[in-house]
Amino acid sequence: MRLDGVRVLDLSRLLPGPYATQLLADSGAEVVKIEDTDAGDYARSMAPRTSRGVGAIFEMVNRGKRSVSIDLKDEDGRTAFYRLVEDADVVLEGFRPGVAERLGIDYETLTEYNDELIYCSLTGYGQDGPWADRAGHDLNYVALSGLLDMTRDSPDAKPQVPGYPIGDMAGGLFAAFAVCEALLSRELGNTGGEYVDVAMADVVASFSQPVAYQALTGDPAEPRPGETPLTGGVPWYDSYETADERWVTLAALEPKFWRAFCEAVDREDLADEHGSQDPNVRAALRNELRELFRERTRDEWEARLEDVDAAFAGVYTPAEAFENPQFRARGLVERPDDGPPRIGFPARCSEGSTGTAETIPEQGEQTEQYLADAGYSDGEIERLLESGAVR
Repeated sequence: MRLDGVRVLDLSRLLPGPYATQLLADSGAEVVKIEDTDAGDYARSMAPRTSRGVGAIFEMVNRGKRSVSIDLKDEDGRTAFYRLVEDADVVLEGFRPGVAERLGIDYETLTEYNDELIYCSLTGYGQDGPWADRAGHDLNYVALSGLLDMTRDSPDAKPQVPGYPIGDMAGGLFAAFAVCEALLSRELGNTGGEYVDVAMADVVASFSQPVAYQALTGDPAEPRPGETPLTGGVPWYDSYETADERWVTLAALEPKFWRAFCEAVDREDLADEHGSQDPNVRAALRNELRELFRERTRDEWEARLEDVDAAFAGVYTPAEAFENPQFRARGLVERPDDGPPRIGFPARCSEGSTGTAETIPEQGEQTEQYLADAGYSDGEIERLLESGAVR
């Protein structure tokens, strides 16, 4: 999982695209943010802000990257970008369909400068289809994909907005995967340059595998919110309130986990009710579990069941989760001496990771460096800076 020597030109802003390229940077790729000469990446100024006055989201997903500021609407600016493309391996963009073509930075145009380029477009709905040109954000993508419908306790309840932007993060993750796949295919000689079209709504819809068969075939057991085994439809896979008004989760889908739980809480009388299809039995069992979990606090239940093979866990806030001994042991949270804490790369490899510098690039901080590397003379760079084509 080392991408040393891979250069990525990142035209994206805000969260999904930068998350994708942060994963690549954490794997060793050289990621160059291509920002406009005005505000640059909007996330730089979004609240909440860190102690440096920079948007927290920006700092979380732009560590160790470089920044080159170019006006792509300017002819000289585009020419400078084309020069950078010549030595790049990947271009990732998140514009609405058609924008890259209007700017003259679409895949077909860039292949004239680099025919082995991997070009990834990451958008809400993809490059085609009747929704392609629609404006959208994460909530819209999870709504279209069916996920939001399945967040309800029952068909009559209000959909619950997920606590994390699942479409944004899933789209970014899949874009990083698709880029790595295309790079590997190129290196194996299976393909050359390649265009990759990733739609965040598509990615979230692909998460529907547990309910897709019923939904696609019109099965009488078509999945309804709160009624499937993985959405609270069975009492042995659900969340329960505790004595301190916190919550815990029980996910004892397998009989062995359920039996271990029943034995640990001295309720062996409930053991044979696992798997019952009788709605009355399930309702009675759910009430028993509600009463049972209200007897102790969340942390008391954690202490009692931590060594029991019962598929049990407390419900934690993000702040509590990041301090949890499990994540500490995994080294997921990184706390550099000269920067804010951050969530690191979510995989551990036998070869180790290249890691990434903790520096956050100022807008256009490396513009002159990369133009010089692309063959521009000092005088030419000065002219571009004076004209506003670059910054």
